[in-house]
Amino acid sequence: MVDASKAVVVIPTYNEVENVEPLVTEIHKNVPEINILFVDDSSPDGTADLIKKLKAGNPKIHLLERPVKNGLGRAYIDGFTVALEKGFEYIFEMDADFSHDPKELPNFLREIEHYDLVIGSRYIKGVNVINWPLKRLLLSYYANVYTRVVTGIPIRDCTGGYKCFRREVLEAIDFRRIKSNGYAFQIELNYKVWKKGFRIKEIPIIFFDRIHGESKLSKKIMWEAVFLVWKLRFLNLIHKL
Repeated sequence: MVDASKAVVVIPTYNEVENVEPLVTEIHKNVPEINILFVDDSSPDGTADLIKKLKAGNPKIHLLERPVKNGLGRAYIDGFTVALEKGFEYIFEMDADFSHDPKELPNFLREIEHYDLVIGSRYIKGVNVINWPLKRLLLSYYANVYTRVVTGIPIRDCTGGYKCFRREVLEAIDFRRIKSNGYAFQIELNYKVWKKGFRIKEIPIIFFDRIHGESKLSKKIMWEAVFLVWKLRFLNLIHKL
């Protein structure tokens, strides 16, 4: 297993005040040495204020405050930029709503020793999603099938947001060329990593629907992903990826 003190979990937040403190507790219960970087979009519920209080007593907690709500993709890109500037070697993505189980963090740290990108997959061993409505589950599952068919990418869960990168992977990506900003961001990033020839590993996880707060999914986010896969295929064909 790699040195967890060199790893950071990037967690975007918007109105997640109920989840932040228990999430920090669970993360550090499973991996005490790991760092946590919250990227907060000026949450009106006081999320950033709570993170500041936690940060004051824990040097493993970091906070990036953004002045406006500017989308999931941009939040991750800004978080990745800060993580690279701080010298972290292993950079995670994780949701703030407990849909991603912190108990899986040690499994990621074991696998990232041998791979460049480790993805927590809901679909590598059947369908591992808890408490989602059937309509949303089918939408997610077939969105991933659609992505594989159109792009050829050999990843079963392209839209999931629980993953770990080696720093050299993110250093190889030109963030200025990434325009997607919803769940399509995950597809675009995975596709670029795959096309650059990095070693990718999917590991099975169980995805839990959020307990507190509201889902950020919208029709705009879904349509963005629908059109993105064709754009990626076209850009690859003309060598403009």
